[in-house]
Amino acid sequence: MNMMPQPSRQEPSERRRFSRVELDLLGRFMRENFEEFPCRVENMSPGGIAVVTPVEPRPGERIIFYVDHIGRLEGNVARTYAGGFAVDLVASERKREKLAAQLTWFANRNELDLPEDRRHERLRPTNSRVEILLDDGRSYQVKIIDLSLSGAAVQCAVRPALNSRVTLGIMQGRVVRHLEEGFAIEFSAVQTETTLESLLA
Repeated sequence: MNMMPQPSRQEPSERRRFSRVELDLLGRFMRENFEEFPCRVENMSPGGIAVVTPVEPRPGERIIFYVDHIGRLEGNVARTYAGGFAVDLVASERKREKLAAQLTWFANRNELDLPEDRRHERLRPTNSRVEILLDDGRSYQVKIIDLSLSGAAVQCAVRPALNSRVTLGIMQGRVVRHLEEGFAIEFSAVQTETTLESLLA
């Protein structure tokens, strides 16, 4: 995983547990008094988030974030600094795993040349090897790099022509981009989480 260097604002205890990813995402947050303010996410890990905003909440205050491409997060203010503050996130193990997968995608998107405008949140594969069928009848075992309700990026020994039809498991789609070690697929129809989970089971 090609994580960014860890910023100096990271606490030593968190440095041992999680790697932080440098980000530039817009969002908003709600304080305990229900006031909402805009912010920009500076960096994030599965255990914490640092944002840029002129608003200074009190230490320990409960904060709820809504971050573009990430979703809802919550936690307690760990520290404030000039121009922003950091929060220790409170989340279930499942939520942390999902966030780790999202951050892995952000950390590697330039290297993998993955589309940034993916319409749906990405899922973390538990079984990343799936069969893909090309429109000429050939089939291959591919490794899923990235997966969402609307598309996927796969590692494969061949790269079919752009716009050619493929079937990933039971999901039909078309090739929309070539990657260094494979290609990206846009599904013909938006899938359900149940369909994706059955593919990755």
